Amino acid sequence: MFDPKTNRFPYPLDTASHYLVVKKDDGTVFDENYPYIDNSFRARLWEGFVRVLLYAFVFLVVRVRLGLKVEGRENLKKHRAEIKNGIISVCNHVHMWDYLAILSAIRPVRPRILAWDKNISGENGKMIRGVGGIPIPTNSLHGTAAFIKAIEKYLESGWLHVYAEGSMWEYYAPVRPFKTGAAHFACSFDKPIIPLAFSYREPGLIRKKIFGQIALFTLHIGEPLYPDKNLPMKEQKTDLTIRCRDAVCNLAGIDSEHDIYEPIYHNSTRVDYYTTEYGVGYTKSW
Repeated sequence: MFDPKTNRFPYPLDTASHYLVVKKDDGTVFDENYPYIDNSFRARLWEGFVRVLLYAFVFLVVRVRLGLKVEGRENLKKHRAEIKNGIISVCNHVHMWDYLAILSAIRPVRPRILAWDKNISGENGKMIRGVGGIPIPTNSLHGTAAFIKAIEKYLESGWLHVYAEGSMWEYYAPVRPFKTGAAHFACSFDKPIIPLAFSYREPGLIRKKIFGQIALFTLHIGEPLYPDKNLPMKEQKTDLTIRCRDAVCNLAGIDSEHDIYEPIYHNSTRVDYYTTEYGVGYTKSW
């Protein structure tokens, strides 16, 4: 959690690690028998109820609480065909509510999101499933095979959101290294990736002093990026991962080629190039 005395969050040394603690575990096993995309009547009923709740109440609260502004919505209309035929999105993960902000911004599209398996089996698991959460299995090879098969089927016409940094770090200014999972699905199933990015705005006096608001959020929606079919598969994934991270950086106002953060990809342990004033919580970096 945020420490107001130091203006810092407890960012871990591993750039993909989680620092929020999941207090409960309901014992769910994510194996080949788990319904990664549950189309049962009960699941659809629950998702429908959550959807009503989002439209009736949650979206308004999120927009007010985050001071949310959205730029680039015209790109959704411009690329309707790609969205209709299946698409993936990536974004920096900087707030517990940022996925709700994305849902609000791209509605009426109803995406699904890849989620940390501990979040699905934890205290918020039911709600995360209700907004389209798909757990990533980590301890079962057969579960992983079933998971990939479900993703392939879903991407025939669905929108899949992936937090390529691997975890949520609140109000973190740099864009952390991207894992190649989103690019793997895009290249394997021939789907484009649409980059999204959150940037920050300085809050006003009332929000800052009375409500303790650290920053306001702007969500930027970019244009789709496509796998380079002229490259071998392994190089396709690396190339697309790099281009996706560059796009997210640029949308967030970070020069990925010339600023102080060297572009390291698919390396989730090195953070020494983040140990500046820009990476310690609330600073003027945005």
